[in-house]
Amino acid sequence: MEIPVLVLTLVLAAVFAGTAVPKLTGQAQMRERMDHLGVSPGLTRLLGVLELAAVAGLLLGLLWPPLGIAAAIGLALQMTGAVAYHARAKDPATTILTPVIFAVAALALVYLHVRLG
Repeated sequence: MEIPVLVLTLVLAAVFAGTAVPKLTGQAQMRERMDHLGVSPGLTRLLGVLELAAVAGLLLGLLWPPLGIAAAIGLALQMTGAVAYHARAKDPATTILTPVIFAVAALALVYLHVRLG
Protein backbone atom coordinates (compact mmCIF):
# COMPACT_ATOMS: atom_id res chain seq x y z
CA MET A 1 0.00 0.00 0.00
CA GLU A 2 1.20 3.45 -0.87
CA ILE A 3 1.16 6.50 1.40
CA PRO A 4 -1.20 8.56 -0.85
CA VAL A 5 -3.81 5.79 -0.71
CA LEU A 6 -3.53 5.61 3.07
CA VAL A 7 -3.74 9.37 3.57
CA LEU A 8 -6.66 9.93 1.19
CA THR A 9 -8.51 6.95 2.64
CA LEU A 10 -8.12 8.25 6.18
CA VAL A 11 -9.17 11.78 5.23
CA LEU A 12 -12.28 10.59 3.39
CA ALA A 13 -13.16 8.14 6.17
CA ALA A 14 -12.85 10.86 8.82
CA VAL A 15 -14.92 13.37 6.85
CA PHE A 16 -17.72 10.96 6.05
CA ALA A 17 -17.81 9.47 9.54
CA GLY A 18 -18.20 13.06 10.72
CA THR A 19 -21.13 13.71 8.38
CA ALA A 20 -22.83 10.35 8.87
CA VAL A 21 -23.26 10.58 12.63
CA PRO A 22 -25.30 13.83 12.63
CA LYS A 23 -27.51 12.37 9.88
CA LEU A 24 -28.13 9.23 11.90
CA THR A 25 -28.71 11.01 15.20
CA GLY A 26 -30.98 13.69 13.75
CA GLN A 27 -28.79 16.56 14.92
CA ALA A 28 -30.73 19.84 14.62
CA GLN A 29 -28.22 21.64 12.39
CA MET A 30 -28.03 18.67 10.00
CA ARG A 31 -31.81 18.37 10.01
CA GLU A 32 -32.11 22.07 9.02
CA ARG A 33 -29.59 21.62 6.18
CA MET A 34 -31.36 18.56 4.86
CA ASP A 35 -34.78 20.26 5.15
CA HIS A 36 -33.38 23.14 3.09
CA LEU A 37 -32.40 20.63 0.39
CA GLY A 38 -35.79 18.91 0.51
CA VAL A 39 -34.40 15.66 1.91
CA SER A 40 -36.80 13.67 4.09
CA PRO A 41 -35.76 12.36 7.52
CA GLY A 42 -35.88 8.80 6.16
CA LEU A 43 -33.60 9.61 3.25
CA THR A 44 -31.31 11.51 5.61
CA ARG A 45 -30.91 8.40 7.77
CA LEU A 46 -30.32 6.26 4.68
CA LEU A 47 -27.60 8.64 3.51
CA GLY A 48 -26.00 8.38 6.96
CA VAL A 49 -26.07 4.58 6.77
CA LEU A 50 -24.57 4.64 3.28
CA GLU A 51 -21.83 6.99 4.45
CA LEU A 52 -20.95 4.72 7.39
CA ALA A 53 -20.90 1.73 5.04
CA ALA A 54 -18.59 3.68 2.74
CA VAL A 55 -16.30 4.52 5.67
CA ALA A 56 -16.08 0.82 6.54
CA GLY A 57 -15.48 -0.03 2.88
CA LEU A 58 -12.76 2.59 2.53
CA LEU A 59 -10.93 1.33 5.61
CA LEU A 60 -11.29 -2.34 4.71
CA GLY A 61 -10.16 -1.35 1.22
CA LEU A 62 -6.72 -0.80 2.70
CA LEU A 63 -6.63 -4.59 3.12
CA TRP A 64 -8.64 -5.52 0.03
CA PRO A 65 -8.47 -2.76 -2.62
CA PRO A 66 -11.56 -3.81 -4.64
CA LEU A 67 -13.71 -2.98 -1.62
CA GLY A 68 -12.05 0.42 -1.26
CA ILE A 69 -12.64 1.09 -4.94
CA ALA A 70 -16.32 0.19 -4.65
CA ALA A 71 -16.74 2.37 -1.56
CA ALA A 72 -15.02 5.33 -3.22
CA ILE A 73 -17.20 4.99 -6.32
CA GLY A 74 -20.27 4.89 -4.07
CA LEU A 75 -19.16 8.09 -2.34
CA ALA A 76 -18.54 9.80 -5.68
CA LEU A 77 -22.05 8.86 -6.78
CA GLN A 78 -23.54 10.08 -3.51
CA MET A 79 -21.68 13.38 -3.87
CA THR A 80 -23.00 13.70 -7.42
CA GLY A 81 -26.49 13.44 -5.95
CA ALA A 82 -25.58 16.07 -3.36
CA VAL A 83 -24.50 18.43 -6.13
CA ALA A 84 -27.88 17.96 -7.80
CA TYR A 85 -29.79 18.65 -4.57
CA HIS A 86 -27.71 21.77 -3.84
CA ALA A 87 -28.21 23.04 -7.40
CA ARG A 88 -31.95 22.43 -7.18
CA ALA A 89 -32.02 24.42 -3.92
CA LYS A 90 -30.20 27.22 -5.76
CA ASP A 91 -27.33 27.17 -3.27
CA PRO A 92 -24.30 29.34 -4.06
CA ALA A 93 -21.48 27.87 -6.13
CA THR A 94 -19.22 27.79 -3.07
CA THR A 95 -21.68 25.46 -1.34
CA ILE A 96 -22.04 23.27 -4.41
CA LEU A 97 -18.26 23.06 -4.70
CA THR A 98 -17.91 21.09 -1.46
CA PRO A 99 -19.52 17.86 -2.71
CA VAL A 100 -17.73 18.33 -6.04
CA ILE A 101 -14.39 18.36 -4.22
CA PHE A 102 -15.26 15.22 -2.25
CA ALA A 103 -16.43 13.44 -5.42
CA VAL A 104 -13.13 14.29 -7.10
CA ALA A 105 -11.21 13.12 -4.02
CA ALA A 106 -13.12 9.82 -4.02
CA LEU A 107 -12.40 9.34 -7.72
CA ALA A 108 -8.75 10.19 -7.09
CA LEU A 109 -8.70 7.38 -4.53
CA VAL A 110 -10.13 5.00 -7.15
CA TYR A 111 -7.39 6.06 -9.54
CA LEU A 112 -4.69 5.59 -6.90
CA HIS A 113 -5.96 2.14 -5.95
CA VAL A 114 -5.97 1.06 -9.60
CA ARG A 115 -2.67 2.71 -10.49
CA LEU A 116 -0.71 1.67 -7.41
CA GLY A 117 -2.45 -1.53 -6.46
